[in-house]
Amino acid sequence: MRRILLVALIAFLLGGLAVGGYLHWRSPASAPGAASMDVHAGHDTGEEPSPTRYRCPMHPNMISDTPGECPICTMRMVPIEEEAPAPPPARRKVIYRSTMNPNETSDRPGKDSMGMEMVPVEVDEATERPVAGYATITVPVHKQQSIGVKTARVERRALAASVESVGRVDYDETGLSWVNARVSGFIEVLHVDRTGQPVRRGQPLLEIYSPELVSTQEEYLVAVRNLGRLEASGAIPAAIEKARALVQGARRRLELWEIPDDQIRDLEERGSVSRRMTIRSPVSGYVVEKAALAGKSIAPGENLYRVADLARVWVLAEVYEYQAPLIRPGQEARIILSYVPGRTYQGRVDYVYPYLDPASRTLRVRIVVPNEDGTLRPEMFASVTFRVEDAGPVLAVPNEAILDTGERRIAFVKQDEGTFEPRELVVGQRTREYTAILEGLSEGEEIVTSGNFLIDSESRLKAALSGMAPAGGGHRHGD
Repeated sequence: MRRILLVALIAFLLGGLAVGGYLHWRSPASAPGAASMDVHAGHDTGEEPSPTRYRCPMHPNMISDTPGECPICTMRMVPIEEEAPAPPPARRKVIYRSTMNPNETSDRPGKDSMGMEMVPVEVDEATERPVAGYATITVPVHKQQSIGVKTARVERRALAASVESVGRVDYDETGLSWVNARVSGFIEVLHVDRTGQPVRRGQPLLEIYSPELVSTQEEYLVAVRNLGRLEASGAIPAAIEKARALVQGARRRLELWEIPDDQIRDLEERGSVSRRMTIRSPVSGYVVEKAALAGKSIAPGENLYRVADLARVWVLAEVYEYQAPLIRPGQEARIILSYVPGRTYQGRVDYVYPYLDPASRTLRVRIVVPNEDGTLRPEMFASVTFRVEDAGPVLAVPNEAILDTGERRIAFVKQDEGTFEPRELVVGQRTREYTAILEGLSEGEEIVTSGNFLIDSESRLKAALSGMAPAGGGHRHGD
């Protein structure tokens, strides 16, 4: 039995040796001249293929020479695309950056504004960023086409000499009047009994019966008769003056109740009390509110009618925030109604409100417009055009070229076929299509108008990666 096992083991070893020799003979490395071919190949190219490196999509600073998972978020690391041949290495210098605020840098070591030690960081002298938090980037032409990059030239142009807006016709508040009674009483007669009815200044609106008014009229008539008797009988001057004071006091009460002088004269001539008092309209216009009803009991100061004079109206227009600096009091405005074709109303800006509508983020502008024929009616909508003084051609760019971060306005300038440089801008007047540039760009430069959001993201990413690299070289995961 032992002899059989020994023979089988020897046969197995001999078979394995035979197979290994055959495979070694078939291997390319064992072929004659194989080593010399590798040497010659390396000599011809002068370089070896660069190994593929990998980075985490969520943590770009995590770089590895081998595929795998990110140690921070466990996402699978992706190959880093090979970039175009880089230009000759630029000169580098060491600066010191705050660990809490990457935008705070210094040429000398020390502490930042928070009292923490600043760390050394290497940066390229030739590519030092003009805008904090951004970096100049290179995007290949084929990638520009895939992300839809479009550019336009910075040019001088005349911006719009007008501002278009919409408005709503409203009552002129200076032409609104409340009609009320100064005494308590009861409404007995209504001369104006419906809302919307036109009235004239001085036109009777209603008649009321007031016990207080009747009593005061009787006091006045008694005082007038007493004064007449004293003057006719030749009474002493002191008595006459006292009687005259009583007459003046009673008359004064009637005047405070807004009894007109002609009604007081009629009361004196008639010599008898008038049971009703007539209340008249203080202005010409239209009744827009009516609370008076026949037989109603009224109190002093109670509002009975509201009359609006529509000979002049307001148009309340809404303009956007960026248009606000172009609007000022005294400016001319042109109003057009869609249902009155071919007619234009002229108005003038009376007031620019000091606050914005929190819902629409628009600024209200009040325009005074004559309305003698009454065609402008409250709550109508109108198209409004404000005339703006033409300041001549200014340096301007399309609105879509400017990225507003809330604190800064950024644009990307195309330097060559694939290089884009960030610029911080100071802007001026803005219209529907263009924005005036005060600082940051020069005439003739080419700026990005489409695809700039992706370029912005890449520029920020590159700036963040360069800010994370320490002075002794970057961290590579897997070293």
